[in-house]
Amino acid sequence: MVYGSRNPDSDKARALLERTGANARVATQKEAAQAGDIVVTVVPWPAMETAAQNLGSLDGKIIIDSSMPSDAGEDGYYISLVETSSAQMIQAWNPGARVVKAFAALASYVIDDPDVVGGPVTVPIASDDRAAKEEVGRIVAAMGLDSVDGGPLRMSREIEALQRLYMVPLLQGRRAAWEIYNRRSYFWECLWPAESWVEKPLIDAGNLAELPETQGPPKECPGDQ
Repeated sequence: MVYGSRNPDSDKARALLERTGANARVATQKEAAQAGDIVVTVVPWPAMETAAQNLGSLDGKIIIDSSMPSDAGEDGYYISLVETSSAQMIQAWNPGARVVKAFAALASYVIDDPDVVGGPVTVPIASDDRAAKEEVGRIVAAMGLDSVDGGPLRMSREIEALQRLYMVPLLQGRRAAWEIYNRRSYFWECLWPAESWVEKPLIDAGNLAELPETQGPPKECPGDQ
């Protein structure tokens, strides 16, 4: 693992290495991005605008964007700072990269130990690259979390909206927050098959991601038993 930092020799960077253990090092942001096949962007906005445009060629690399391009509005609740999404902007800056929006709507302590909230929570994954989405899905499953196909990269806007919703109880000063978890439902699928109510097929309908199965096999509809 290679961490990217503006100041690789800082005390903060050294402390991070001590927590990580062996086989890790700190380099400049550009050097770190060039070193691996998977790049995780966790730089806050607006610094992300500078960082993501100065990483060198990222052609063929998977970029996992979990950044939150938001800030407090006049009423204190978060508003978006961009017209599209951070993931879409990173893709535009790095057209040869395989950008994936993921890990954007859950707390770091849940990533460390999902059991602290009673078990796996959901990680929506959005990307225009099926293989990249599936690779990130395998990483999610290996971390003890549950992944869901969030659609093409433009759906990153909706995932970033979940980030802002996630912050509401914290901004309100409540004693309990929430972790986002999508529970399975077979109601609509059993009552009305998709072809009976979708007016036109999705453009990527034949290229949907096959993500790891962490919740057991899908249930059969009553009429199929």
